[in-house]
Amino acid sequence: MPLFLTELVPHDAIRSGVTASLDALAAALADAGEIIESQVTSGAERVFVIVESADDRALATIAANGLVPVAEVTVPAPVRLVGTDLAVLKAARPGASHLVEWDLPAGLDMDTYLARKAAKTPLYDQVPEVAFLRTYVREDMVKCLCFYDAPDVEAVVRAREVVSAPVNRLHTLAAVRAAVNP
Repeated sequence: MPLFLTELVPHDAIRSGVTASLDALAAALADAGEIIESQVTSGAERVFVIVESADDRALATIAANGLVPVAEVTVPAPVRLVGTDLAVLKAARPGASHLVEWDLPAGLDMDTYLARKAAKTPLYDQVPEVAFLRTYVREDMVKCLCFYDAPDVEAVVRAREVVSAPVNRLHTLAAVRAAVNP
């Protein structure tokens, strides 16, 4: 089944507000999909949610009809998982400490992006304190989300420099219970 990214801006940038929003999203999805992961910025001002669903219309309806108690929800965008296998991700449901958003340059196509990613990923070994975990690339090539485990923001920046990849926005992530469908 396809994967989708949606971003939530909670009404209350507090842990309970985020949890309520994720629980409402999981309930609204019901049989239409599964939350694969949700990552929350440290200030709880933004939540990045990856959903697996065969019904993109159900996701769009959830976003459009305010079925999740949030100040803002983006229209779900199809994404491609890079850097790990979906079954492994589902089994482990790993967190991450940092998220880099990269607004992809105009004219970049998926094949070129994937070839570049494959060539550059081994260079992360030059920054051993950082573990590259996974990336979600929007199929429309607007942006990608890259997840890392790192001791601090500076280490993530060094890792991005090693692979010659820009950072448009860098978020430290909080440990908030991820709502997932059983």
